[in-house]
Amino acid sequence: QVQLVESGGGLVQPGGSLRLSCVCSGTIFKIHTMGWYRQAPGKQRELVASIHTGGSTNYADSVKGRFTISRDNTQNTVYLQMKSLKPEDTAVYYCNAALYDRSSYWGQGTQVTVSS
Repeated sequence: QVQLVESGGGLVQPGGSLRLSCVCSGTIFKIHTMGWYRQAPGKQRELVASIHTGGSTNYADSVKGRFTISRDNTQNTVYLQMKSLKPEDTAVYYCNAALYDRSSYWGQGTQVTVSS
């Protein structure tokens, strides 16, 4: 099993920045992709960004050029650096781990609110 704990959410003004962190523990050697998803009220959960074990990254069109996903293998942590935040980025952000056995794990989520 894999345990994921997110942190770093909060209230920020439009144009501001936040960095989300996701600390992983458990059978992390079985993970092939880490991802950040978000879910706004009344909307479906959507992929924001992902990073593969090999280092390749993928971003939703809506966040390209503003968000950066990265990882620190020494700390077993995945980050989501968010810049130029917009009100439409407001959502609960979830960390996800996808394993080679096709299982998937989620963190508890962290709220990001972009408002003046």
